[in-house]
Amino acid sequence: MQILGKCKSNPQKALFYVKKTLENNWSRDVLLNFLATDLYEREGKAVTNFAMTLPAEQSDLAQAMTKDPYRFDFLTLREKYDEKELKNALINKAEKFLIELGTGFAYMGREVRIEVGETEKFIDMLFYNTKRHCYVVLEVKTGKFDSSYAGQLGTYVVAVNHQIKSEQDNPTVGLLICKDLDKVEAQYALESSSQPIGVSSYELSKLIPEEFKGSMPTIEEIEAEFGDID
Repeated sequence: MQILGKCKSNPQKALFYVKKTLENNWSRDVLLNFLATDLYEREGKAVTNFAMTLPAEQSDLAQAMTKDPYRFDFLTLREKYDEKELKNALINKAEKFLIELGTGFAYMGREVRIEVGETEKFIDMLFYNTKRHCYVVLEVKTGKFDSSYAGQLGTYVVAVNHQIKSEQDNPTVGLLICKDLDKVEAQYALESSSQPIGVSSYELSKLIPEEFKGSMPTIEEIEAEFGDID
């Protein structure tokens, strides 16, 4: 009934949500979340080079696991948040972040160390997609997409293929999520890369004004207050 109410004028959209619910065994809350955040309009919409860099059957699956934009409405951040705060918040809300990423994503770690020649590099987040049987290197940027990001991510993808991926795994995929995105610039950058990479934007709805955040008590202050009551 929820699907019919939201999609009464679009049978294809209703069928999409029915199929997704049956395939993924979504709970009512998960279904309502994806209805509210317009998954139908977002799924598979990332700018990618998958058709150029992956076999056809893998390319279609990889494209389907992307979204644009990603909705981080489950986060609450200050207006002038930085990348570290965003990454911390995503990990602290790991369960909801995994739901937004989509079915089949398993969290493998954050700041995952890899060696590139004599240099240490650290991947923002590493996932394994059980439906595509591949590692997914995820990088998050709080600013606008820059073509240099694609080169950096491509290096990380190659490193994971050499150092972490097994022979049974499909090729590693890179996913870059930026605050803003010029799709033409992103497409040009990806066409110059030989590694499978997708680029998406993200949206936030819960930002706390700086002046308000400064007046909020810290966790330590709240705990101290409760200690005084005892």
